[in-house]
Amino acid sequence: MDINNQNILTDNLGRKHTYLRISLTEKCNLRCTYCMPANGIPLRPKEHLMTSDEIHTIAKEFVNIGVTKIRLTGGEPMVRKDFPLILENLAALPVEIGITTNGILADRFLPLLKENNVTTITISIDSLHKDKFEKITRRNEFDKVWNTIQLFQKEGFHVKLNIVLIKNFNEDEIIDFINLTKNQNLTIRFIEFMPFDGNQWNMDKLVTQQEILDKVHYTFPLQLKRLTDSPNDTARNYKIDGHLGSFAIISSVTNPFCDTCNRIRITADGKLKNCLFSNNEFSLLKPLRANQSILPAIRSALQHKFASRGGMDTSDKLENPELHSQNRSMISIGG
Repeated sequence: MDINNQNILTDNLGRKHTYLRISLTEKCNLRCTYCMPANGIPLRPKEHLMTSDEIHTIAKEFVNIGVTKIRLTGGEPMVRKDFPLILENLAALPVEIGITTNGILADRFLPLLKENNVTTITISIDSLHKDKFEKITRRNEFDKVWNTIQLFQKEGFHVKLNIVLIKNFNEDEIIDFINLTKNQNLTIRFIEFMPFDGNQWNMDKLVTQQEILDKVHYTFPLQLKRLTDSPNDTARNYKIDGHLGSFAIISSVTNPFCDTCNRIRITADGKLKNCLFSNNEFSLLKPLRANQSILPAIRSALQHKFASRGGMDTSDKLENPELHSQNRSMISIGG
């Protein structure tokens, strides 16, 4: 690493960003209500999106200046026809590779993932009931996703399940999800519902960390164990004593982890976002396609990072996000 570039990923608060999330596409084969507006989004022209070569070039630059982990997201990353090429290129870099998927296409890529040393897969599933799964995803694919979860466990992957909790919809399944960890080495991750364009967010739909823990304490009063979190972990990790797996809570709204954040993300159209909540975006494709260095844009993005939630740091801003932020929809940002 060039000594002159080694501090580019450190922001004004001393947070070093070593974890890069790359959205490969705005397309998805599900239509989850918290991620995509009911009418969808206008898709950007193909020429506005990063090519596989551009993704590799950009990722290589980030690894050169200190990124140690890259996660591929979407949309659904596996709907991209050149997903195998992208994965192979990135897996050749000295970096840990992660994947977040909805699980519908993942089985066909299982050998590819193994060949490229991907050992952990994160699968989104917001309900264990077929009717509620179809309601939130607007698609009838529960059996496919459930079978994929079982297949990847059988094949030796560490499987994490992402569950976005929405009040009066699926918070009654918290214990059902935790019960999956009794005999399965799953990591269940409960995620607070977050405000994005078009997802009808409001504070009343939040299921907070404390509400989750209250339910768990009631059901397992003497068995709940707090685990040690990894450095820079977004989640608070727990385990039910005697269970094979574990669970975690990602409370981005009510109990954020901003002070130890090490994450940055690139949208499918090559914009660097320094925070999921922030509407600030810094183009990497523009300088790259002009044969210029992308390092100034990276440096600028990190120096403009807010201390907390992209500047959404008061109750008023959270309760009225449309007045204080013009952020994209989740499908357009990348999970």
